[in-house]
Amino acid sequence: MAREWLSCAPRSIVSSSRIRLGAALSALLLNACGQHGEGASTQASALAASQTSPAITHSASAISTQSNAAPSALAALGKKIFFDPGLSASGRLSCASCHSPDHAYAAPNALAVQLGGAKLDQQGARAVPSLRYVLNRTPLWSKVFISNEAERILEGNEPPVGGFGWDGRFNTLHEQAAFPLLAANEMANANAEDVVAKLQRAAYSDDFRQLFGAQVFDDRKSAFAKLGFALERFELEDPSFHPYSSKYDDYLDGKAQLSEAERRGLMLFDDPQRGNCASCHIDRKGADGSHPLFTDYQFEALGVPRNPEIRANRDPHYFDQGLCGPLRSDQAAEKKYCGMFKTPTLRNVATRGAFLHNGRFHTLEDALRFYVQRDTDPGRWYPRDANGGVSKFDDLPMDLRGNVDVIDRPLTLHEGEAPAWSDAEIGDVAAFLRALTDRDSKIAQTN
Repeated sequence: MAREWLSCAPRSIVSSSRIRLGAALSALLLNACGQHGEGASTQASALAASQTSPAITHSASAISTQSNAAPSALAALGKKIFFDPGLSASGRLSCASCHSPDHAYAAPNALAVQLGGAKLDQQGARAVPSLRYVLNRTPLWSKVFISNEAERILEGNEPPVGGFGWDGRFNTLHEQAAFPLLAANEMANANAEDVVAKLQRAAYSDDFRQLFGAQVFDDRKSAFAKLGFALERFELEDPSFHPYSSKYDDYLDGKAQLSEAERRGLMLFDDPQRGNCASCHIDRKGADGSHPLFTDYQFEALGVPRNPEIRANRDPHYFDQGLCGPLRSDQAAEKKYCGMFKTPTLRNVATRGAFLHNGRFHTLEDALRFYVQRDTDPGRWYPRDANGGVSKFDDLPMDLRGNVDVIDRPLTLHEGEAPAWSDAEIGDVAAFLRALTDRDSKIAQTN
């Protein structure tokens, strides 16, 4: 269960709206559910699932028919599964180990990537993201094709959108949940049957039988699928995944005022000629009054520096190329997607100990500083090549570095120019981002 921050990839409001009204229509339909656009009731949650994915609807309905269980009962079971380290090969790693509820369902430490495997000595591939807010609003992965040539010229080539994970390769939460359970560098089970055998020995195994029938464990593959649906219902229904308790939420509701620094930071965040962050990390209420999630679910190649903390990067031929591999394979032929990662929510971003998809930075200020100084001072972020030049965008193969965004402000600046933000302004933007922290969230521990 692993992803993280900073893909502030400015794109036009028109093009973002096109995708949200097309492929992401299911996400917008959820805005009518609850005070802040979330399904607060069981009925609303079930509707959200049906609108988001026909696969969820069909399978969840089948489970409900078989067990006569209310979705909330599935969610209660899913919560027990989420917090159970006994489902891992090590016996010490649960979903909550990496997605800590005390840390906005993100990592509780500052490791660039988390450790897993049978002995908890194997690194994960990417930084762990927060699971808060986006799970029942994420659209299916899609790529809009604009057939009209004039529109393509005016609006540009649309990036892909949606799906779960940094590379959007999962379209349902139960599919996504299966990956860490079976990944050798995460919970490290050999196969689905191995997981179900552990589940059968769990203290809550009778709850599983009560929901799905006394013979549920006779078919291991079916039981594994039901485990995934229970996790899915917990993640969609439990209110801890969408508390909307930050200072900024209070500000939007007229219950609090931002400080001077926070107000300045918000202005810089919104300014299309400066930070231009809000073009992707949307920060205004929806038309129905729903509170923003600070993501447009689109993909961007930001050119993040290679992270030496990741052991796989010791191999000079290894590159994490996001949408086109190595974890995702179906888009490998789409070379224009290489290096693209999904724009995450910025809610609770200030609680993180590692930033960007590869955990390259460990302070919010450094992540912001890279964003505005990537091009004005590249020698600060990238290594030198054999000729003494800066090896810019070094975490991609040379022939794919042209995919990195250099056309949207502030990624259009050049070496030696003044960055979009001064250090004082970076402090203001950080102050604003800290106002997105929920009241129950803790800062990740420094390692």
